[in-house]
Amino acid sequence: MTIFDILSLVFGISLFLFGMNVMGDTLKKSAGNRLKVFLGKLTERPIKGFLFGMLVTAVIQSSSATTVMVVGFVNSGTMLLSQAVGVIMGANVGTAITSWITALSGLEGGGRVGWIMQWFKPSVFTPLVALSGLLLYMIGKHDRKKNLGLILLGFSILMVGMDTMSEAVAGLEKNETFRSILLLFENPILGLLAGLALTAVIQSSSASIGILQSFTVTGAITFGNAVPIIMGQNIGTCVTAMLASAGASKNAKRVSVIHLLFNVFGSVLGLGLFYLFKNRIGIGVLNGSIDMWGIAAVHTVFNILTALVLLPLGKQLERLAILLVREKGKKDRFSVLDERLLKTPSVAIDHSLGLTLSMAEASMRSLSLSCQMLREGYSASTADTVRSDEVAVDEYEDKLGSYLLRISEESILETESREVNRLLHMLSDFERISDHAVHMTEAAEELHDKKLSLSASAGEELTVLLNAVGEITELSLAAFQRNDYENASMVEPLKQVIDELKNEMKRRHIVRLQKNLCTIEQGFIFTDILTDLARVADHCSNIAGCLMEFSESNSLELHRYLKEYRKDREVFEAKRQMYEKKYSLPKEK
Repeated sequence: MTIFDILSLVFGISLFLFGMNVMGDTLKKSAGNRLKVFLGKLTERPIKGFLFGMLVTAVIQSSSATTVMVVGFVNSGTMLLSQAVGVIMGANVGTAITSWITALSGLEGGGRVGWIMQWFKPSVFTPLVALSGLLLYMIGKHDRKKNLGLILLGFSILMVGMDTMSEAVAGLEKNETFRSILLLFENPILGLLAGLALTAVIQSSSASIGILQSFTVTGAITFGNAVPIIMGQNIGTCVTAMLASAGASKNAKRVSVIHLLFNVFGSVLGLGLFYLFKNRIGIGVLNGSIDMWGIAAVHTVFNILTALVLLPLGKQLERLAILLVREKGKKDRFSVLDERLLKTPSVAIDHSLGLTLSMAEASMRSLSLSCQMLREGYSASTADTVRSDEVAVDEYEDKLGSYLLRISEESILETESREVNRLLHMLSDFERISDHAVHMTEAAEELHDKKLSLSASAGEELTVLLNAVGEITELSLAAFQRNDYENASMVEPLKQVIDELKNEMKRRHIVRLQKNLCTIEQGFIFTDILTDLARVADHCSNIAGCLMEFSESNSLELHRYLKEYRKDREVFEAKRQMYEKKYSLPKEK
């Protein structure tokens, strides 16, 4: 084998790995929303998890990627450990699909049937697939077509890499040194370690199987040295999941342990059966050389057989994993923001939305409690709850903001990008509402500590404004919780009325000061409360406007959108007048 053959081999491996990466990543991105649907339908029945794992792995062409996703799902609480057992077993079977695809490069034949089979050879169909992919990627105007083009291009590059590798090693057919090296791998321990090391380095059993298949063109690869290597490759694929579980929850670590146990047990079983049939029973074909199709068949039979044996023992595997990885510590509510899920952005966005809803509820709860104290009087325990909620909301904003920015850096669909931007814009509004709740709590505390009280007329007016702000917060929260655009459309007219109420109340307050009906000190506190309530209404308007804008347009020009919305004066004015009647101030005394 010359230096040029070695360079050609390196080039082929590079193309093969790059093509597999492009194809797999694009498939994962395209299948993101469907993954959410499948997850929602999963039950504790292992067979459903098995079928899910097999299907997803067949689609994204990587059992390692599927297992890493499962680690993320379990870590975030989306999937139960009992569900993960079946998914892992299915993933191992699903990964065998790739080996049958790469085996196409070994197609040969003659005569009429052979002529038909030639069309299935990569050298024939790959140019057509590559051209189709290129046209879709360059001409396609939508994400779906562009993604399909990338998948086809990735597949084409993968197949070209496979052919390049096969051609590079073809000259080793009569190389005695190469044959003597291969004889070492007939030792099951050495073969196992070689397969494990190769897969651990390139982080993909599908890719390492493909590389092994390319060497079969030499005719020097036998069942004796191929089977131990394949068993090692199945164990090597566990390394990715083990690394992914570092720093994750105990259940997530248990997923990687189950994956390892499954493949170790399967490898022991596979090697035992192979040497039983080869040496004891004496099946002659197992002593000869193996081709690409043989590699695919061994890989598939091994994974199916292991799944058949271990699927009924899923509960026992789960108990063993729990025994090996014991529970310690308390679960963090932000564990759902798992970095492993960044590879499936749709699921990561779903989890971010769930936490944003929790943040919104905490923010609105703190505001409601602060309004309650302005109505009924200061309470130290209620004030502590408001401040505790504000601290939690700040933490939500910090963690969610960072995570959403990480999602936006991934290759995501246009609809997913819009959802990320929508959430990012609303985080600061929810955080500011909780800040105003604290300010109002401090106002109630100051009134209590200084033994001050608002005048009767100021108290009556404040009650009207508090009721209006209470409704606008309920409308904006309901609109966000349920994507209810009817509720969202009611927010802006009410916000206009709240602004009018605030201005009128300030005017009346000045009149009371002039008549010495209240003190300057009371006036400062009263004015601060009015300002906080008006600002809360502004943030509610931002939230509702953001919801409506993202449902009807792609831009982020919120103020321009609200300006356009107000142009529909007839509808807007009717709603505004309704709220004006509902929240009218008592007659000035």
